[in-house]
Amino acid sequence: MGQDKPIPLVGRLAIQLKMLTTQEVSRAMAESESTGNPRLAQVMLQMGMLDRDQVAKLQQVQKDLVEKQRARTAGDAVETAASPTAAPQPLAVPQRRANDVHRAAEHAAKSAAPMTSRDIDDLYEAPPSGAENPRPLPKTTAPAAPPSAVATPSSTPRPAATPSVAAAPARTASAQSAAPPPASPAPAAAPTSKQAPAPAAVPAPTPAVSPIVTAHGKPSLELKVPEPSTADRQRLEAILGAGVEAKASDVHLHAGGALKQRRIGELVVVEEQIEPALVERLVAASLSAEQRALLAHEGELDYCFDLPGIGRFRANAYRQQRGLDAVFRSIPDRPPTLEELGLPEELKKYTDYHQGMVLITGPAGCGKSATLAALVNHINENRDDHILTVEDPIEIVHPSKRCLVNQRHAGHHTKSFSRALRAALREDPDIIVIGELRDLETISLAMTAAETGHFVLATLHTANAVRTVNRMIGAFPSNEQDQVRAMLSESLRAVISQRLVPTSDGQGRVPALEMLVINRAIGNLIRDQKTIQIRSSMQTGKAHGMYLLEQSLNDLVAKGRITREVALSLAEEQKLITAGA
Repeated sequence: MGQDKPIPLVGRLAIQLKMLTTQEVSRAMAESESTGNPRLAQVMLQMGMLDRDQVAKLQQVQKDLVEKQRARTAGDAVETAASPTAAPQPLAVPQRRANDVHRAAEHAAKSAAPMTSRDIDDLYEAPPSGAENPRPLPKTTAPAAPPSAVATPSSTPRPAATPSVAAAPARTASAQSAAPPPASPAPAAAPTSKQAPAPAAVPAPTPAVSPIVTAHGKPSLELKVPEPSTADRQRLEAILGAGVEAKASDVHLHAGGALKQRRIGELVVVEEQIEPALVERLVAASLSAEQRALLAHEGELDYCFDLPGIGRFRANAYRQQRGLDAVFRSIPDRPPTLEELGLPEELKKYTDYHQGMVLITGPAGCGKSATLAALVNHINENRDDHILTVEDPIEIVHPSKRCLVNQRHAGHHTKSFSRALRAALREDPDIIVIGELRDLETISLAMTAAETGHFVLATLHTANAVRTVNRMIGAFPSNEQDQVRAMLSESLRAVISQRLVPTSDGQGRVPALEMLVINRAIGNLIRDQKTIQIRSSMQTGKAHGMYLLEQSLNDLVAKGRITREVALSLAEEQKLITAGA
C-alpha cells in the first residue's frame, strides 16, 4: 500500500517513533479510505492502535514539524525573492528532506511538552476537507501577498499545499489580516480572489453559538458562566433539601421558567418563575471553578454534587437559548438492597457467576442504576473478590465490605470508558461493573472481558430483552456480526429488563421485570440469527426463570398493586393481560 499511496506525515511519525509498525499504519490507512475519514490519527485512536496519550504526543510532534517546515520554506522563499539572478527551481521538500523529517521527529518527541486531553478533543470533530495535518497557522497565506512579484516556484505552490485554509472560511479573515506585508491595501484582497469561500467569513458570527479558537488552538464555545455568591449557594441547598424531603427523584432548574420536581414519575411545579440570572447563579453555585470553565467551553457538563447533611446528586448542567439549566437527580447515600427496591429475591442468583455478562436494561428513569447498585452491594456483602467499577459520574458510593471495591469516574479518574476497560484487564478484577454500554468500543471490550474470565455487570438503554440482544449485535459492522453472535451466545448469562409502574393508590411505583436467561436453547437462537423466536421461548420458559414483561404486569394486576389500565398501556401484547378483566 505504501507504493500505491504515500504514507501521511502522521503515519510516518508513528512508525519513526516506534508507536506502530508499517503494517499497522497500512491497516489504518485502509480503514481511513473505507470509512471516508481523512483524519488518520483519529482512525488509529478508534481502532485501538493508539491511546489518547500517544495521539497527544504524536499530534505535538506533528505540529512542531509542520511549524519548522513552514519556517524553513518561508526562509527559502525570502532568499529566492532577494536573489534576482537565481533561476526558478521547483520545491521538492518531501524528497529532499525526508530524512530531516525523521530526525526532527525524534528531537521533537523528546522536547515536546505533553498535551492534555482537552487539547486533543478536536480529534472527535469533523476535520477540514482533505486535512491530515493540524489546522494551518495564519502565516501560511503570506507568500501569496506581493502584487508586483512574478509568480515564483516558492510562492505559487503554497495555497495548494494547505487545502484546509480554503475549507475553513471562518478562519480566513484572521489569516488575511496577518498575511500581507505592510505595504498597500491591495494585498489584503489578493487571498479573496484565490479562495472562493472567503466571502462567507465576512458576516460576524453569533457569539452564543460560533466557536472561538482558544490559546490552545482548539474550538471553544466560550459561553458565559457567572460567579455565584454565598447567598446563591444557600438558596440552592434549600431547593435541593426541599426536593429530598419531598422524595423527588429529580429537581429541574430552568432559566426563566418554573422550578419543578419529579415525583413518582410526574413533574410538579414548586415555584412558578425564577429569574434567568438567578438560575444561572444557582447552577454555577453547584460547580467548582474548573467545572465552570468546562461548562463554558463545552456547553454541557455531567457531574456529581455532594451536600453533606442533605444528599448526593447526579447532575447535568447545560446551556440553552434562555440561559443555563440543570437537572439534579437524588442519589441515596448508601447502596440500596433488593428488598428496599421491591425486586424479587431470585435476582440474587444472577450475581453468583464468575465469568460472563449480566445486563440490566430499560428506558431512561426506570431504575437501572439502583438495581445495578443493589446487585453490586449483594456481591460486596457475600463474596471475597475485587470489584472494579467504571461510571460517568460515580453515583452510589460502595464502601469495601467483604470485597475490595474500586470505583473510577470516566473523564476524571480515567480518560474514557474504553481506556478504563483496557486497563481493567491488567488490574486483576473479578467483577467489572460498567455504568453504561455507550458505544461499539465499550460493548466490544465488555464482551472480551466476559470471555476472558471476568464477571461483567452493565446497563444498556433498550426497551426489552430481545432488543437488547439485537442492539448488542447490531452495534458491530455486518461483516463481524456472525462472530459477535457466537461470542454473545457464550458470554451473555442473563438480561434483566425493567420498568417502574405507578401503583394503584398513586403513592409510589413498583418495578415490573422481564427476564431472559441464556441457556443452550437461547444461545442457539442467538447464534443462528433467530432472535425473533426468543420471545416465544421466554413466554414458555418460566421453569428456567424466564418471563415476559406482560407476565410480570399481569401478576401485579392480580395482586392489586397496579391497575389494569396501566398494565395495558405498557404491554406489547395486551391479550396477555388477563387479570382484572
